[in-house]
Amino acid sequence: MKKIILVLVCMFGITYINAQTIEELKAEQAPKKDSIAALQAKVKAIQSKIDAFPGWKKGAFGTIGGTLAGFDNWYSKGKPNSSTGNIGFTVNAFANLTQEKYFWRNSANVNLSWVKFDDKDDDTDNSDFQEATDVFSITSLFGYKLSEKFAISTLGEYKTTILSNFNDPGYLDLGVGATWTPIADLVVVIHPLNYNFVFSDGDSNFESSLGAKIVADYTKQLGAIKFKTNLSAFQSYKSADYSNWTWTNSFGYTLWKGIGVGFDLGLRKNKQEALNYALDDDESATFDTIDNKLQTYWMFGLNYSF
Repeated sequence: MKKIILVLVCMFGITYINAQTIEELKAEQAPKKDSIAALQAKVKAIQSKIDAFPGWKKGAFGTIGGTLAGFDNWYSKGKPNSSTGNIGFTVNAFANLTQEKYFWRNSANVNLSWVKFDDKDDDTDNSDFQEATDVFSITSLFGYKLSEKFAISTLGEYKTTILSNFNDPGYLDLGVGATWTPIADLVVVIHPLNYNFVFSDGDSNFESSLGAKIVADYTKQLGAIKFKTNLSAFQSYKSADYSNWTWTNSFGYTLWKGIGVGFDLGLRKNKQEALNYALDDDESATFDTIDNKLQTYWMFGLNYSF
């Protein structure tokens, strides 16, 4: 009995000592966490000064997504012998120059993807990868500062596809106006004098026109998170049928050495493109009879940055 009591006392003592040690360790850890938080705040403040310093700043990030699958004698599906694939990537790149009296901001966006579906029991189907998403745009904005937040500016923006139908259509916006930068990560462009050049081969269903250009771009990095949203809109003075807008969004979360997960979403409306598409099936289609549906694309996959 004495031995049992002695063992219980020892176990209780060891448990008490361990508990006491854990509490002491937690108490020792708390001020160190406070110190780390203070250092992180200082690093963030220094980084904000670096970001605001004049000179060139360059970078890029994007998303890579893809799936491949094969089926043999999988009778529960309609086509038991088939292979499928979906591969795509996006790139968001920028090169911005900031000086005391002026700035020059340049950016490019590329989104390409391919899909395939091969029915191995059908020798007549197309088993190759085919283009699915095809987006290319490049923008250059120059501004002369009137104040810290306002500038007189000129903008050039070009959009087209590159995998097929290059420059058919292609859109080139050239205009002048003002740029507002209320905060470091937000740029708002308002150009009331802008000409929208539209290029197209063969029988053209597109028309260039004079109008107003509005662009809003917000790019932010918070630790491992990168986010970019860009709205580009053209309002034609000639007719609302020649107006268009595109809104792209990119999100990236870095997990390890520049690699993580990413998501891209694009929305677009362009009535001239809708009419051109409708005329392939109905030669009597007009701006008044077509349904100008919302164009969308999205991609989820691995994210990279450098």
